[in-house]
Amino acid sequence: MMPLTETARDPSLYNPDLAPIKPVLRTWGIYNYASLWVAMSVCIPTYMLASGLIAGGMSWKQAIGTILLGNLIVLVPMLLNAHAGAKYGIPFPVFVRASFGVRGANVPAVLRAIVACGWFGIQAWIGGQAIYSMLRILLPSAAANPVFPWLCFFAFWLLNMLVIWRGIETIKFLEGVGAPFMLGVGLLLLWWITRKAGGLGPVLRTPSRFHSTGEFLRFFLPSLTGMVGFWATVALNIPDFTRYARSQRAQAIGQALGLPPAMTLYAFIGVAVTSASAVLFGHPIWDPVALLGKFQQPVVASVALVALLIATLNTNVAANVVSPSNDFSNLNPRLISFRTGGLITGFVGLCMFPWKLLTDFNSYIFGWLIGYAGFLGPIAGIMIIDYFVVRRARLDVPSLYRRNGLYEYRNGVNPRALLSLAAGVCVALCGLALPPLRWLYDYSWFVGFTVSGAVYFLCMRRS
Repeated sequence: MMPLTETARDPSLYNPDLAPIKPVLRTWGIYNYASLWVAMSVCIPTYMLASGLIAGGMSWKQAIGTILLGNLIVLVPMLLNAHAGAKYGIPFPVFVRASFGVRGANVPAVLRAIVACGWFGIQAWIGGQAIYSMLRILLPSAAANPVFPWLCFFAFWLLNMLVIWRGIETIKFLEGVGAPFMLGVGLLLLWWITRKAGGLGPVLRTPSRFHSTGEFLRFFLPSLTGMVGFWATVALNIPDFTRYARSQRAQAIGQALGLPPAMTLYAFIGVAVTSASAVLFGHPIWDPVALLGKFQQPVVASVALVALLIATLNTNVAANVVSPSNDFSNLNPRLISFRTGGLITGFVGLCMFPWKLLTDFNSYIFGWLIGYAGFLGPIAGIMIIDYFVVRRARLDVPSLYRRNGLYEYRNGVNPRALLSLAAGVCVALCGLALPPLRWLYDYSWFVGFTVSGAVYFLCMRRS
């Protein structure tokens, strides 16, 4: 790889946060990637993903099978996009310049960043509700004030902003302590509620509420898209993490060992606890924060909620800050640093009304997850076709950081990539407007990935 000298880079495309990582600084091994995925998977949204399937009518076997299959599917584009990060040491917004152009890359980068902002807001809302649940247990009279849920939300949001301001080392520290806390909360919930429900037997015997294969498939197929959409975000920006890999083998094995097993294990906890809540309370409680509020022991509930707060903070800054910070920095590297990009993420997350996205499991899975999958699937299709089919995994790294180079296209924008992106998004989301084509929306990630990838291949082949 050619050295990236000052004369070979454009200041409008470069800052230290976007620069290639030198080989000597690429120190992440198999354990680092496996633990990264455990830390990001063991979180409240994973739990709610599983509990939402139970609330929707699935049995525990159907829910676990859906989640495992979805994660095995999304692991494929994850590993494919990870290759460039490990080989060249470049982050996602720089990698995507190869297909969209050095200026056109801002389009997919901002789309990815906006989704991350939404996730940031969701996690901040969950953390705020955990604080409010503690107040209701410890100070019932004070927590009765309707202003308190919002105060708790903004308090947790400010805590996230503080962590971002302190930088990447604080994020790395939280990553190491957050997952064990969250795993402990999940096991505590599992032990408490299954004991109340008479053991795991009655819980796992709860049948599916679907009475025919057709009825099940109508729920399963969009749910599978939601499972893929859950990590479709990181499937794009995984080079932000694999740029630190010692080798391709280390990142590939680490991710394969970390993602599917961790997601499936923690999803099982969510499935079992939600099934038990249906046995106990007559209806499934899909929100673990609400369920923790039903603990009769204030001390135990408070400790569990504190652990939940730490784990939520960890997941939020690790999964939802690193990528958009780099993406916003890519808009204007001279003015926007990683830290500034993180602060922008926090403020945009507020403007996306995260409390609306968590109204119920339908809003969460069929609105939020499937909706944004229709935008991210096309980007993944274009990136993978460009890197492996068009370029045969060969990139000219210095040209990614300068104007009028190999990736200039037309004034820094590749119109073929934008056309392909628009085609995939339009086809994937047209099912919202045309009920007979609803299946296109239910498969939004797969449809967008296939359409955009095919259109891009044909356009680039002709050119």
